[in-house]
Amino acid sequence: MKKLLAALTTGFLLATTQSASAVDNPRLQAMSDFDQLRVRSTPIVEIIRSGIKYSESVLPFDGGLLISNFGSDMIHPRDDESKGFVIYYRDGLTFNLIPVGSGLHKPTAMLVKDSHLFVCDTDCLKVFKVDDFTESVAAPVKVIKFEDDDRVVNALALDGNTLYISVTNTDRIYTLDVSNVEKLGKPKKFIELPGPNGLAVRDGNLYVATIPHDYEDFKAEHVIYRVRLGEAPKVEKLLDVPGLYDGAALSDDGRMLYVSDWFTSSVQSIDLQTGERKLIYREQGVGPADIAQAGGVLYIPDLPGSRVLEIQVGHTIPSPMSSRR
Repeated sequence: MKKLLAALTTGFLLATTQSASAVDNPRLQAMSDFDQLRVRSTPIVEIIRSGIKYSESVLPFDGGLLISNFGSDMIHPRDDESKGFVIYYRDGLTFNLIPVGSGLHKPTAMLVKDSHLFVCDTDCLKVFKVDDFTESVAAPVKVIKFEDDDRVVNALALDGNTLYISVTNTDRIYTLDVSNVEKLGKPKKFIELPGPNGLAVRDGNLYVATIPHDYEDFKAEHVIYRVRLGEAPKVEKLLDVPGLYDGAALSDDGRMLYVSDWFTSSVQSIDLQTGERKLIYREQGVGPADIAQAGGVLYIPDLPGSRVLEIQVGHTIPSPMSSRR
């Protein structure tokens, strides 16, 4: 994580000091490409800070926003710490859904299905039964384990009753049948990609943001992938520009893919029909983690800043959180 934070400064400085014809390496290639991005004017709708302590992931749900937090004294939790927690933010109020002491160490991505909240947490997937998101839940009802060497269970994407799960440190993506959340089985290995991180899925396509295992030294293969699903999945590079990619989210109509990149301290959009890329947001020092989009609003958890940014990216569908304004 220290390396990842250092990359925020490195990437920002490279963007302002290197020319497009600089030495051929992944970092300068990334910055050369980034300098040519068209900037989209997108004002910040709101900044959420209440109850947040190192926010890693967000999930719009039922008119509010679920936010996972490391909760540690430093941005990188110690191995013996279990201060992770999840809050539910709605109508300007913060509810402590999964409080400190409920078994979370370093919670990242979340997903809700059939009154069950799935939370990625270090080497496992923890499942909490939630009937009321304004009331606290004491402990998970199930803990799903992976292979012994899977240490960074990181992101989730749901396609019907199939849950896709990325494990960054072993280059694996798993599937889990969630048709019956009361009787969950074991995850199955689906495909391998270099450092899979953020996931998004729609219309037979799985989008995968990738990042190196050390969160710093990215190579040419650390790009954005599209996996065409089917009996014989086909992998292709959607964006052939390397980076420290974290989150991935789709627009409501499925046309735009949003990705966050620690190296450039930015969030970008990719038009899946034309391939056009735009810069949505950039700020020196921001650590854009596992993003989400709903109702034309993009939610960006700034991990080192302990805040969540809301960016208006669409205008046709009311935001699911608009009731609190």
